[in-house]
Amino acid sequence: MPRPIRATISAAALAHNLAIARRHAGAAKIWAVLKANAYGHGLLRATQALQEADGFALLDVVDALRLRNAGITKPILMLEGFFQPEDLPVFTRHNLTPVIHNIEQIEMLEKATFVGKLDAYLKVNSGMNRLGFALDNVRLAWNALDGHPGIGSVTVMTHFADADGEGGVAAQLQWFNELTQPFQAPRSLANSAALLRYSDETRADWVRPGIMLYGCSPFGFKSAEDIGLKPAMTLTSEIIAVQHLQPGERVGYGMTYQAAQEMTVGIVACGYADGYPRHAPSGTPVLVAGQRAGTVGRVSMDLLCVDISDVPEAYVGTPVTLWGEGLPCDEVAQAAGTVSYQLLCALAPRVPVIET
Repeated sequence: MPRPIRATISAAALAHNLAIARRHAGAAKIWAVLKANAYGHGLLRATQALQEADGFALLDVVDALRLRNAGITKPILMLEGFFQPEDLPVFTRHNLTPVIHNIEQIEMLEKATFVGKLDAYLKVNSGMNRLGFALDNVRLAWNALDGHPGIGSVTVMTHFADADGEGGVAAQLQWFNELTQPFQAPRSLANSAALLRYSDETRADWVRPGIMLYGCSPFGFKSAEDIGLKPAMTLTSEIIAVQHLQPGERVGYGMTYQAAQEMTVGIVACGYADGYPRHAPSGTPVLVAGQRAGTVGRVSMDLLCVDISDVPEAYVGTPVTLWGEGLPCDEVAQAAGTVSYQLLCALAPRVPVIET
C-alpha cells in the first residue's frame, strides 16, 4: 500500500474562485496566473479547471509550449518575457506575449530576426522596484516598441507592492497613470489583492489574479472564507504510530518540546520532504479526525508529531488534514511564519495527487 499522504485538487473550487474573480473584474479580461506549476496545483490540471479565463500567465517557455501542445489556443502572457534573442522566433511561432521590462530586452528585439508580429506588454516600475522601466526610460521603451515592425499591440502594465497593506495602491496608480496616459494604450494592473480591494480603480483592461484562484486570501486581515473563496488543494495524511508520554519526556530532533503532563502524541506521515514547512513551531494547527489539534516538536523529513491528548478516538489510521478543506492554508502558513503561496508551491512531487 502507498504511504497515506495525498493532495486532493478540486477543479470545482478552481472554477468557483475564477467566477469570483470574474465578478470583481467586470468587463476586464482575466489572465489566470499559472506560474510555479499553477501554485503547486499542476499546470495542465489547473488550466483545464480555469478554462473560462481569457488567457494564461506563465514564466517558463517550456510551460507555455506544454499548453500549446495540449491544444490550448488562448493568449499566453510570459511574465518575465524572453531571455535571449533566440527566444523570439519561438514566441512568434507559438503566439506568446512577452512582458518587456528592461532595456536589454529592447536591444534583443533590435537584434532578433523573426517572422510575423508579437503583441507585447511594457512593464512600468511604479514603485515595486523589482521589474519594469522607471521614469527615465519608459518613454524610450514605449517609442522603441511602438515603432518596431515586429511588434503589434502594446499594453502597459505595472505591479502593486502594497495592495494588501496600509500603503494601498493610490500612489503607485497615480504615478503610473500620469506617466502612461499619453500612450493611450490598454492597461493591466490588478493582482489578486488589488482586484478584491480596489477593483474599481485597478481592473483596467486585463486583471492578473493568482493566489485567489487557488482559494487563499491575499490579505492578513480578511480570510478566504470571508471573500467567498474555496480551497483548491487539501493536503491529508494519517496517523501511523502513537506514543504515550510522561511528564518531562521530550519529542523530536533537538528534544525541543517537553511534555508538561501525561500526553498522547500521534505520528503523522508528512514532513518537510512532502512540502510541509520545517520551521512550523509547536502548536501549528492540524485537524485530526476533523478535530483541531496542534503539532509538537520539530518537523522531520518524513514525519511530524501532533498532540492528540484531546482526541481520544485517534489511533493508527486516523485521518489528518494538514491544510485545505476545514483548515485554511492561510492559517497554517501564518502559524509557521510564512504565506500560503509558499506552502502550496512547495508541495513535493512525491506526494500523490487526486483530482476531484
